Amino acid sequence: MPDRAPQPVDRQLPTEEARDLIALVRDIAEREIAPRAAEEEEAGHFPREVFRLLSESGLLGLPYPAEYGGGDQPYEVYLQVLEELAAARLTVGLGVSVHSLACHALAGYGTKEQRADHLPAMLGGGLLGAYCLSEPASGSDAASLRTKAVRDGDDWVITGTKAWITHGGVADFCTVLARTGGEGARGITAFLVPGDAPGLNAALPEKKMGMKGSPTAQLHFDGVRIPDARRIGDEGQGFAIALSALDSGRLGIAACAIGVAQAALDAAVGYATDRKQFGRPIADFQGLRFMLADMATRIEAGRALYLAAARLRDAGRPFSRQAAMAKLFCTDAAMSVTTDAVQVLGGYGYTQDFPVERYMREAKVLQIVEGTNQIQRMVIARHLAGPETR
Repeated sequence: MPDRAPQPVDRQLPTEEARDLIALVRDIAEREIAPRAAEEEEAGHFPREVFRLLSESGLLGLPYPAEYGGGDQPYEVYLQVLEELAAARLTVGLGVSVHSLACHALAGYGTKEQRADHLPAMLGGGLLGAYCLSEPASGSDAASLRTKAVRDGDDWVITGTKAWITHGGVADFCTVLARTGGEGARGITAFLVPGDAPGLNAALPEKKMGMKGSPTAQLHFDGVRIPDARRIGDEGQGFAIALSALDSGRLGIAACAIGVAQAALDAAVGYATDRKQFGRPIADFQGLRFMLADMATRIEAGRALYLAAARLRDAGRPFSRQAAMAKLFCTDAAMSVTTDAVQVLGGYGYTQDFPVERYMREAKVLQIVEGTNQIQRMVIARHLAGPETR
């Protein structure tokens, strides 16, 4: 055992309820998630039973209204829950973030009838969601998507392929962006599609370098018919809905990144205080101490950045630029911290006997999902200097 056990993050939480919530999450993480994380990730096991437990515990709908089964928690609190879950296992933390993203369109833009019909089951009924925006030929350029929804009486018929879908093949519902009009962003509409809709099929999951327990797959829509009552928002409003969801989703990715980085730091500190060379712990050597100090500083800076953006969101103020900054900084920090953690452990860090190699593989994807970090830099620059001239 390490000489110095990791200490829980000292969180500044706004209410006693929030402190109790974090205590609940830590208990679930320690008992139900972390002990099996390495084994299940290696086996590619998707922990559906954990998501059921999180739903029963009220943890899948935290940032949404209580009247629909949500937790009525501010983003400041919700994101710290994500961080705790991601530190235990990224498949779970990221899965909760994606589920929340999939609920965003209906919660923010659905009619009262739609919310009453669907949100309670989505937020607290054991369901799990997927968010379907990207396609094989439209990733960063999401406005060029080709999946079509054609009006047929009171129904819509959806045809096309979505790619890189987290929970592809296991989701109970999908928020789908499809083209209903002309080219460009204004021809896109959002729909809520049941996961078992006839004509909806998942390809085999992608073979990824990390997050093997989280299925990522293409979804094929072969004439999927849904009623107009499952259209979310106005026709042509879908891309604006998608962008508003992604601003919030990027904060979720930022929080997950800091969770992974914190787990890597804890493992590195534990190993460095336990491992002895030249008759003393390697944590005594200045070069390594400086590495740990830099790792901790990046984590604290990232946490402060995503929380500052969350507080803007909670106050109803614009936060798009800050969300892009948080996603960019926190995911780059996670890549740096996890790489350094492998270095601290030396040869052991490169083996599966210790978790830091898994953290490093997992951190990489966070620089890519929900807008690559190059896209985040473009978003930030547009806020600073205006749109690019053409």
